[in-house]
Amino acid sequence: MYAFFIKKYSYSLKEQVLNPRKVYCIDTGLRNTVAFAFSEDYGRLVENIVFMHLRRKYRDIYYWKNEKQKEVDFLVNEKNVLTQAVQVCWDIESEMTRKRETEGLLLAMDSFELNEGLILTEDVEEEIMVENKKIIFMPVWKWLLVEGET
Repeated sequence: MYAFFIKKYSYSLKEQVLNPRKVYCIDTGLRNTVAFAFSEDYGRLVENIVFMHLRRKYRDIYYWKNEKQKEVDFLVNEKNVLTQAVQVCWDIESEMTRKRETEGLLLAMDSFELNEGLILTEDVEEEIMVENKKIIFMPVWKWLLVEGET
């Protein structure tokens, strides 16, 4: 099975090495066959698809987590500059889920001086401004089409 491992983003190489890595598979069908799961895990599958799509374009991809366990699924690093923060959340209808995903993204955006962040969802499409920061909610299918063009 072909797999990619991404590290936690940190300025410290020691912290990158000591923290767990996230794993993404080229073949999601094979992943489903060998993974231990009690139910469908659309969120994880979509996250895997998003990673593979990002990987086609970028080589330097990380995840981010702060000391309070707030997390962002993907940070894209281009020429030693973080250029994108991306969350993947299949179902963002719950207010608690929306708050968790937005807070994590905003914290990463503040930490890395990003003015815009992206939350990929099943079907929500909107833009919100929070303290001069733009958060774009976009359906995954639409993002895949738009990103595929560039």
